[in-house]
Amino acid sequence: MNSAPRNPITGTAYETATLRGVRCVRLSVLTDETTSPERQREADNAIAAELNIDFGSGDSLREAVDLDVSASKVAPFDRPALGSWLARPDDYDALVWWRFDRAIRSMSDMHDLAKWAKAHRKMLVFAEGIGGGKLVFDFRNPMDPVSELMMTFFAFAAQVESQSISDRVTGAMAAIRKMVLRWRGGGRPPYGYMPAPMPKEHGGIGWTLVPDPDAVKVIERIVRELLEGLTVSAIAAGLNADIIPSPRDHWAEKQGRQTGGKTGGVKGLKKDRFLWSPAVITRMLRNETLLGWKMHKGRPVRDAEGNPVMSTAEPIMSREEFDRIGAVLDSRSIDNKERTDTDALLLRVIHCDACRGRMYLSKPTKNGASVNPFYKCNSHARGDQCALPANIRASWVDDHVEAEFLRVVGPVQTTHVVEIPGYDPEPELRATVTEFEEHQRQEGRQKSKHAARAWQERADALDNRIATLEAAEKVEPQRIVTPTGRTFADEWAEKDTAGRRAMLVEAGVRLDVRRGVRGGWRKLDVRRVDFTMRGELDPAAEALAGEVSALESVVRGDSPTEGASVRLVEPATVAEPVRKLVAA
Repeated sequence: MNSAPRNPITGTAYETATLRGVRCVRLSVLTDETTSPERQREADNAIAAELNIDFGSGDSLREAVDLDVSASKVAPFDRPALGSWLARPDDYDALVWWRFDRAIRSMSDMHDLAKWAKAHRKMLVFAEGIGGGKLVFDFRNPMDPVSELMMTFFAFAAQVESQSISDRVTGAMAAIRKMVLRWRGGGRPPYGYMPAPMPKEHGGIGWTLVPDPDAVKVIERIVRELLEGLTVSAIAAGLNADIIPSPRDHWAEKQGRQTGGKTGGVKGLKKDRFLWSPAVITRMLRNETLLGWKMHKGRPVRDAEGNPVMSTAEPIMSREEFDRIGAVLDSRSIDNKERTDTDALLLRVIHCDACRGRMYLSKPTKNGASVNPFYKCNSHARGDQCALPANIRASWVDDHVEAEFLRVVGPVQTTHVVEIPGYDPEPELRATVTEFEEHQRQEGRQKSKHAARAWQERADALDNRIATLEAAEKVEPQRIVTPTGRTFADEWAEKDTAGRRAMLVEAGVRLDVRRGVRGGWRKLDVRRVDFTMRGELDPAAEALAGEVSALESVVRGDSPTEGASVRLVEPATVAEPVRKLVAA
């Protein structure tokens, strides 16, 4: 007769020989001291010693540690550490947890885990079961159904407990959201901030948010480059080239976890690293968390007076700075798809005179080398049919536009323009009014007095905030123009093709090209092209032309000395305000 002791719960005999075990540790919130990894390890070690289970040691230690991982949201097979061990069932005999809720929180996860343990004949051990005492589910005997039955009962209890905990946490989070400067603790904070203990001057209880120095440096770089004229796409490319962690990876590194992970939308797709993108940068710069506001489901959390509740005493940005960046993003929203993968100087500048559509650079090749690139009307790509499509050699029109542009504005001095939008309460006022109108649609739907009172408090808070914003004064924007001491010719000489193209586009330069005639031209027939410039540089260009005409029309009483020349007056006096020269 088998004299091995029996598990009083499952009724399954387990052998006294040493078993290879995996010590399992899971934590939903890294700041939770009551379920710390150390406490879980101590409990796992105690039950392992009692059941003669060995976890190994040193490099051979068998342990699955998943920190900041929710059992309610992440199934056992999807957890980074535990999932890796479950994929290698031949390397051990038993899995050991502190408590049932460290492993599973739902009936479906229980079913999957029990099915796996039965298929691979594994033992599942819990140092402290529901109601106290150890739980041992021995699936090594495939003919014994008791383990699976008992595990089903306990999984049901765990799921009920999980829902109860979820309800309590939801209520607690709702209360914390209303507390000024209080951060809920756990979870990823808004990019640019990190959790810190609440200072004593603010009560000393719980957590608050403070600026994250590393993230703030990245935000400062993004803002600086944005104000210098770089597109959001170029900024994102630069951050990725310098291997600057994206917001999601930044938080993973802060927590000592691996970067990357599953992407949304494509099931099972994983990345080693999440990259910066224009959408990530734009979403971050437009998020009111930079103002220190608490946000919930995309909306500001407001107090009884309708004012945004602050999550930090040290906001990263002021309202004026936030609005200024928003204004820059608005102004760039049309041009943020500017191509940088082409060496066509006149992209967006050269047009076909017949159909008024853009012309594009074509590069015929011979023996693998480009031969005589030319611009061509591309009406068929737009689904149109041009009556007289124009083609013209690229080198001819590139040189012609460069010469004309520098002739017209080359001597004009450039200026650096800083646009300060000031403060306009209107955007927030409109958003708050919209929020109030949506809230009003729920009037009368409350069944209880408590719900009706909460609805009224919210309505009063929004009404108060609307009144405050209506009384706020608008601060007019400012435009500060600073001469650079450099001319457009200086800037042109230093820029690459993309930079020169940006100068032409911003100046409103346009070249219309008519169809050529047969005759074997060996240079540009200027009768085929029309160079025009319509933009903020017009006044400066006209003033410069006027100065030249005035000098040429001066009637002198004596003839100029032979060999003498007339020098144009300093054009900076007529270029004042020109425009902001966007850095390439």
